[in-house]
Amino acid sequence: MDQITIVGSTTWGTTLAIINSMEGKDVVLLVRTEKESNMLNKNRENKRFLPGIFLPETLKISSATQNVIPRTNLLLIAVPSQTLRQNIRAISTYIPDSTIIVSASKGLEASSGMRMSEIIKEEIPTRSSDNVCALSGPNLSNEILAGKPSSSVIASNNESTAKYAQSLLNCSHLRLYTNVDLVGVEICGALKNITAIAAGICDGLDLGDNAKASIITRGLAEMARFGNSLGAETSTFSGLAGMGDLIATCSSGLSRNNQVGRMLAKNIPLDKIRKNMDNVAEGIETTKAVVTISSKLNIDLPIINAVYKILFDEMSVENATKELMARMLTSEN
Repeated sequence: MDQITIVGSTTWGTTLAIINSMEGKDVVLLVRTEKESNMLNKNRENKRFLPGIFLPETLKISSATQNVIPRTNLLLIAVPSQTLRQNIRAISTYIPDSTIIVSASKGLEASSGMRMSEIIKEEIPTRSSDNVCALSGPNLSNEILAGKPSSSVIASNNESTAKYAQSLLNCSHLRLYTNVDLVGVEICGALKNITAIAAGICDGLDLGDNAKASIITRGLAEMARFGNSLGAETSTFSGLAGMGDLIATCSSGLSRNNQVGRMLAKNIPLDKIRKNMDNVAEGIETTKAVVTISSKLNIDLPIINAVYKILFDEMSVENATKELMARMLTSEN
C-alpha cells in the first residue's frame, strides 16, 4: 500500500489525514515535535484546531522525519503558505526523487511572490516539476468532516502525476478532478482569499446581495486577469479551483478570510484581528505579493488594491467602497 504523509497538523492537514485514514489508506501525519506527536497520540484529538473531532486509530502520528519521509510515496504539504519554504527546507534531504509532492497551501509567498510549487522547486533544485502538484478547491473542513460531499482539483504539469495523486487522495465524500494548469490552480487558490476579504467587508457593512454578487464576479475577473498575465489558462478560473472555491470562501461564515473582512468592517485593527485568530487567514499576506507583482506588470486589480489599502494603508472600509464606486467607467471585459 502506498504511504501518504501529510506535513502539518493545521485544520486542513488534520482533516485530510482523518478522511484518508478512515478509508483504510496508509496515512502518517508528520508534526513538528515529539511533544506534539505524543500529545496527539495520547488524546487522539487535535484540540487546537479541531476540538471534539476524533483521530482514527489507523492514523499514524509521528515527528520522526528521518524515518517517515524516505518511505513516502505521496507527500502532502498542508502548512501556512508563508511557512512552506522553511517546512520543505527542513525535510528536503529525506525526500526520495520518486516521491510526489502535493501542496495544499493556498497563497503566494509575500517576500518573493512565488507560488508554492515554485518554492518547492527552488528549495529542491533536483526535483522534476513533473513530480509536483497542487490541491485546491471549495474545501471547508467542517463540512468535509461532517461527511458532506465536496470536490477539489489536483493540478500538475504532468497529467500522469495528477492522475496518480488523484487515485491516492480521492475519498468517498471528497471527489477529486485533475487539471494540467498548475499555474492557474495555484493562482485561483491564492487570490480567492483576497476576494473573500472584500466579500466579508461587504457582509460586515450590510451592503446587500447586489454588492456581494458584484464583488464575487469582478473579483473573479481580477483573478483571471492576474493569472493570464502569469500564463494561466482562462478556463481554469471557471472551474472548481476558481469559481467553485470563490463562491464557498466568499459566502461561508466558516471562511477565515471572510471573517477577517467582517472584522475589518467593524473597524477592528489588523493586528488585533491576527492576534485573536488561531488559524491563518492566507489572504492577508498574499495581498502584499499580488499588489507587488501587479504593480510591476501593470495589471489593473481595483478590488485587490482596495483590500490592500484597507489592510496596510489604514484606508477606511467606507472610503475604499466610495473609491471603487467612483472609478472611471469602463467595459466589463
